[in-house]
Amino acid sequence: MNTTSESIIRWGIMGPGKIARKFAQDLREVPHAELYAVASRNQGRAEAFANEYNAAKVFGNYKALAEDPGVDAVYIATPHALHKEYSLLCLSHKKAVLCEKPLAINAAQVEEMIAASKAHQVLLMEAMWTAFLPHFQAAMQKVREGVLGEIISVEADFGFHPPFNPVSRLFNKQLGGGSLLDIGIYPLFFSLSVLGRPTVVDARATFFENGADSSCHITLLYDHHAKARLYSTLLKETPTEAVIKGSEGTLNIHPRFHESSSFTIEKEGKTEQFTFTNRGKGFVHEIEHFCNLLTEGETESPVMTFATSRQLIGLLDGVREKIGLYYE
Repeated sequence: MNTTSESIIRWGIMGPGKIARKFAQDLREVPHAELYAVASRNQGRAEAFANEYNAAKVFGNYKALAEDPGVDAVYIATPHALHKEYSLLCLSHKKAVLCEKPLAINAAQVEEMIAASKAHQVLLMEAMWTAFLPHFQAAMQKVREGVLGEIISVEADFGFHPPFNPVSRLFNKQLGGGSLLDIGIYPLFFSLSVLGRPTVVDARATFFENGADSSCHITLLYDHHAKARLYSTLLKETPTEAVIKGSEGTLNIHPRFHESSSFTIEKEGKTEQFTFTNRGKGFVHEIEHFCNLLTEGETESPVMTFATSRQLIGLLDGVREKIGLYYE
């Protein structure tokens, strides 16, 4: 798109569910951006969402949204298994794509999406909103500065206990449902951000009767003798915190770590707390970053890079192989 600093970026949303509602609310707080169109395979659902968030266009299928010349950028919040299909559709129509995490359900699909972004020269980014939150960026800066010394271990968990519904997006294996892709990705992303790629991936899991994973214990080992212990579950509530232990101090990101506004550092017998302000529901930071990239004509984020998305899906694939979780 041809933009100036005063241009309005017109957004389309594919998949008007729970996450999309938070996104639409935060989009209202981003200057020079507006919700223009909504698409769902359920026309009534799309109309209700559009009415609530004042979208000008409503579509009962995703192709029509991708073809609309008024759409500049698309937020894809469909079930995981549909991310690749609709990202490729949008990219082929020159629409910038912000696709919910995980970018796709395996590495091969992610490579297709990155290749399409490059071929069409259109912006594509995985919507790992945590990466853009002030507390997370500040914590990673402390690690890079060596405040904690040599990193010894990382621990992170994410668990909650929703009612089991085998046809819902969260539990439906055919849609990429289960604890690993939906919430286990957060501890994995955290570990990747702190320690990089591991040399050994080990994991064990429990499963629902329909084959979706209900919980997953992950251990990552590194050449420099560091270790990550990660956990995700849909069977119970967990603290949902993250801890980085170093040779000179410990950093604890308070619950829920992926959307927190504070962390503490314990060092030399003293504890210091760092507190931040998340704008809106936390999506504003990610949306502003994406809009700035689009305005500047960029096709890849320097924060959530293609390399990061490749490494993250590689970790997810490695865990799935260990626990015997495969999608058709």
